[in-house]
Amino acid sequence: METIDLPRRRIALQSGIRVEILTVAWMTLEGAIAIGAGVIAGSALLIAFGLDSVIELISAGILLWRLNAETKNGDPERIEIVERRATRVSAVLLALLCLYVAITTAAGLIGRIEPEGSLSGILVSLGAIIFMPLLARAKRGINQRLDSAALRADIAESVTCASMAGTVLIGLALNAALGWWWAEYVAAAVFLYWLVGETREAFEAARGNEHAE
Repeated sequence: METIDLPRRRIALQSGIRVEILTVAWMTLEGAIAIGAGVIAGSALLIAFGLDSVIELISAGILLWRLNAETKNGDPERIEIVERRATRVSAVLLALLCLYVAITTAAGLIGRIEPEGSLSGILVSLGAIIFMPLLARAKRGINQRLDSAALRADIAESVTCASMAGTVLIGLALNAALGWWWAEYVAAAVFLYWLVGETREAFEAARGNEHAE
């Protein structure tokens, strides 16, 4: 960890807490809108995007607690134990989400289940494309002072969320504009590709934590 003076680190921690509060607020909004719109439109792609937002919300909440605990001189061992457990839970949740996306995509294509267009889904995806890279850039600047592995992982999740949102937006837009119902399932398959990579990294991090115990 980079050696810096305590006042600068405390300022960085406070900045990190503010950014993570924004992340929690956005993920709550994004997840609620995506899942609600997905249920109404019968869109497995939107529901999957919303569930992934919930998982990222949990991750951001854990990191927020961790940063806040450091500002209050929390017990480092206790923080580490909670982080290890949270990493394992997140990995399992991501694996279950991968399974859900794979099954619903296959079922939708085979059964020709045509989801309805969703304007709210398009808008929340567009918002994520704009907002998440801004959050990632802010976190990157903060982490230049904190040099936190946990925050690095959170930055990667923010970037991944923006990429996933782009995929979701393309699928929803093609369905709404051209009536290509299958475009959402193709986008879901691309979404699954991103998700599998994120899941693999989560399990690798969990295994690394186990070896560190």
